[in-house]
Amino acid sequence: MSRVLEGIRVLDFGRYIAGPYCATLLGDMGADVIRIEKVDGSEDRFLSPVTENGDGAMFMQLARNKRGLTLNPMKPAGREIVKKLVATADVVVANLPPDTLAAMGLDYESLSAIKPDIILTMISAFGRGGPYSNRVGFDGLGQAMSGNMYMSGTPEQPVKAYAPFIDFGTASLSAFGTMAALFERQKTGKGQIVEGALFNTALTMMNATAIEQHAIQVNRVATLNRSQTSAPADTFKTRDGWVLVQSVGGPLFKRWADLMGEDHWLDDPRFKDDISRGDHGEIISERLAKWCAERSSAEVLAAMEEARLPAGPVLSPQEVLEDPHIEAKGLFQPIDYPGLDKPAPIMQTPVELSETPGEIRHRAPTLGEHTNSIMQELGYQQAEIDELRAQRII
Repeated sequence: MSRVLEGIRVLDFGRYIAGPYCATLLGDMGADVIRIEKVDGSEDRFLSPVTENGDGAMFMQLARNKRGLTLNPMKPAGREIVKKLVATADVVVANLPPDTLAAMGLDYESLSAIKPDIILTMISAFGRGGPYSNRVGFDGLGQAMSGNMYMSGTPEQPVKAYAPFIDFGTASLSAFGTMAALFERQKTGKGQIVEGALFNTALTMMNATAIEQHAIQVNRVATLNRSQTSAPADTFKTRDGWVLVQSVGGPLFKRWADLMGEDHWLDDPRFKDDISRGDHGEIISERLAKWCAERSSAEVLAAMEEARLPAGPVLSPQEVLEDPHIEAKGLFQPIDYPGLDKPAPIMQTPVELSETPGEIRHRAPTLGEHTNSIMQELGYQQAEIDELRAQRII
């Protein structure tokens, strides 16, 4: 099978999620990705540890399809190795502060002096050019400073989403930008900088709310899970769990009224369109909450499906592992990893291509697993490798 990025080499100096997952997506599409981490292992390797060695769940997901190299680029000999690596590479991915990039020889000026057509994919919290440029930050800052947290939870308690969706969104957009830069390089032969930022991603996701506020000064506040621009759209407690119902548009609202057996909702001017239904969503949610409370989740979901109303159960992580749709589609690929007593369920490439799909070819590397072989590819002899290891360069 042809792989979209076969023949492309990516150096992954990323940390945590935004940088590493960008490189993961490129690796899924066939790129040769070398993950460079600290000699004793980078911090993100050990988040949510699941083995005796401390290897983490997130690392197993984000380091798939990568070869592992340990390296200290802050020492002169380490920077020489960086230069040799860059000379073989097409893309460098790094979510590190600009000063650190320069100290490691990973700024664009240094990289392009070695490889003129190199692509540098930089990811930061706020991007360059504004007063926040030098601030450090994680996913939560994007959620907090974009209006997302303010509009989640309640006015008394803003809520951050558990899933780091700003990180994953930034990684995905950065991978998109990197592939666009590779496509442009095919035409012009020139490399460039691709820059992703958590704040940019968060503002993109909250842009409609900002536009609405600017246009009509609506001054919205949080209403937990209830939508403010359509209804019914909320979470509802059943006899044995929780479900989410999400409805947008007049036809779906009619289906809901028919399901309730109450046509009067359709003639009430308070519910004449989506925004009106959102403005009075508490009334609609109250009615549907009573209906759901009298039924099991299975009964609610069966009725919703028969009426063709979008609805789904609120699943625990264990229930996710047991979900029949996930099993039928093979969305989780079981991958063995040293130290695990059973294969880890690794989520496949989330976008599916009919002819050249992404694939998980091999598990995440153990610490420094491919250091010897990569160093030999760069022309180092075994005695040199042993000496560099003794000096803790690699």
